[in-house]
Amino acid sequence: MQLGLIGLGRMGRIVADRCLAAGHEVVAFDVDEEAVAEAAEAGAEPAASIPALADALGERKRVWLMVPAGEAVDAALADLEPHLDDEDVVVDGGNSHFEDSTRRAEACPAAYLDCGTSGGPAGAELGFSLMVGGPEWAYEELEPVFDAVATGPAGHDRMGPSGSGHYVKMVHNGVEYALMQAYGEGFELLHEGRYDLDLEAVARTWNNGAVIRSWLLELCEEAFREEGSSLGDVADHVAGGSTGTWTVQEALSQEVPLPLIYAALAERFGSRSEGRFSRRLANRLRYGFGRHEVRRD
Repeated sequence: MQLGLIGLGRMGRIVADRCLAAGHEVVAFDVDEEAVAEAAEAGAEPAASIPALADALGERKRVWLMVPAGEAVDAALADLEPHLDDEDVVVDGGNSHFEDSTRRAEACPAAYLDCGTSGGPAGAELGFSLMVGGPEWAYEELEPVFDAVATGPAGHDRMGPSGSGHYVKMVHNGVEYALMQAYGEGFELLHEGRYDLDLEAVARTWNNGAVIRSWLLELCEEAFREEGSSLGDVADHVAGGSTGTWTVQEALSQEVPLPLIYAALAERFGSRSEGRFSRRLANRLRYGFGRHEVRRD
C-alpha cells in the first residue's frame, strides 16, 4: 500500500520505518528538511510540502498524520483537504482530544480515523498498540498498514465511531497516571522504610511472576539500575498532564468517580512546587516509556 506520512518526529519515523519494513510505499513530509532526508535514505519518497505529498499519492489517498495535537493537526489538514475526496482516508495518530477528532471527522472530505497510539519509542522494535475510531470501511482499508505499525493484528482494533479511538487513548493515559502513582508510592515506602533495600532487585523480583509485574515495573527496574536506589539527581517534577486532565474532566461530565486517576493528576501538578520520591520515579518513568526529558536538580 502507498501511504503518505506527515510528521517524522520520534513516533512518525517509527511509523515510516515499520511500514517500509513491511513492504509498503511511504511518501514522507516534515517541516524539518533533515528529517525528510533521513527518511528518504531509509527508503521513503521525500515530499517538499503537503500539496506535493498529495500529488505524489495515487488516486485513492491514504495519509497518516503524526504531528502534535492541536493547531498542528488543523494546519496540516488545511493544506491537505483541497486534495482529498470521499474515497480517501486520513489517520490522525497523535494525542488529539476526542472532541477535536469528532469535529475534524465531520469537516474532512475524506474518511477520518482517529488513532490512539501507545508504546512510545519502544514501538520501533515491538510495534504500537493502536485504538482506532471512525468509519469501518476506512479502518478495514488501512488494516495492512495497522498490522505493520502495531504489534500485529492483535495490536489494533476499531473502537467505534469517530472520536472513540482518541477517547479510549485518553482513558488509557489516565490509567497510566494511576499506575505510575501506585508504583511510585510503593517504592517511596520501601525507600524511606526500615530496611536498606536494593530497589532494582525488588523490581526485578516483582517482575518475575508477581501479580504486579508489568512493563512499567520493568521501567522501574531500569530506572533504579541506571540512577541508583535513591534516583540520583532526578528531580521531583513530572511534566505532562493534558490527557489526564481530559480524563478527569470527562469523568466529572459523566459523573463517574475516578479517585485514583484524579489523585495521580493532582500529584503531578503538585510536583511543580514540592518534593517527593514517588514523583521523582514518575519523572524517570516518563523517560523510560516515551524518552521524555528527565528534569534533574
